[in-house]
Amino acid sequence: MTQREPSRSAPERSGMPALGFGTWQNDDPKQCTESVRTALETGYRHIDTAQAYGNEAAVGEGIASASVDREDVFLATKVWIDQLSHDDVLESTEASLDRLGTDYLDLLYVHWPADAYDPEGTLSAFETLYEDGRIENIGVSNFEPSHLETAQEVIDAPIFANQVEMHPLLPQRELREYCEDADIELVAYSPLARGDVFEVDVLTDIADDHGVSAAQVSLAWLRQKDVTAIPKATGADHVRDNWESLDLTLSDAEVGRIDDIDRTDRKVDPGFAPDW
Repeated sequence: MTQREPSRSAPERSGMPALGFGTWQNDDPKQCTESVRTALETGYRHIDTAQAYGNEAAVGEGIASASVDREDVFLATKVWIDQLSHDDVLESTEASLDRLGTDYLDLLYVHWPADAYDPEGTLSAFETLYEDGRIENIGVSNFEPSHLETAQEVIDAPIFANQVEMHPLLPQRELREYCEDADIELVAYSPLARGDVFEVDVLTDIADDHGVSAAQVSLAWLRQKDVTAIPKATGADHVRDNWESLDLTLSDAEVGRIDDIDRTDRKVDPGFAPDW
């Protein structure tokens, strides 16, 4: 297939494209492969998956089927909580690499600080993978400032990114401030609040003013907060609608209106989550 040149490219932060393609719940292999291929052909260059999603093989097939070089794709996955002992991190990451059909990852996350997670044991294994060139960057996910502080203390390699739930209904002000001060990139999952952004008058009013979707408004708000969003999508229309958020720039007044929503509406809060 001939690659269609994207009409734009996502800005980058420390080498990571600032708009990614999420694959959570994209567990039908054929659909997952096709949606990843569609995303790459649309212009996305940041693909996010996880061991727990059960779709690493399909994601790898989607990357392989697209007319985009692997070296041009920023690929991230996450180690699940029952694989976070030192040796399990090493073994499960090799299995992830095999499923994804690659010999390195651009970013590997600790999925949650839970279950088998031990700061020194877990992160020392990540540091070994980093030093061996199997991963380009070390990431964590669902970490609060206290977890980040400990992580930075126990290894010499930098913590590159923290992936957390963030959207206009969960603005994560304290965590954004900590990550900015610590030079840690913030990556937002569930950036559309699992669809709830479409029910918020402030967002739909701003969207109407621009002739765009509330999804695009939410993604533009995150980008203008220097946060990388990884919205998930399966259908080509939603893949492209999210991508077109790169064409939208909100005014300072519009950003302020969204900031003033001032809600704390967390969508992801399993029993093993940190004490938020």
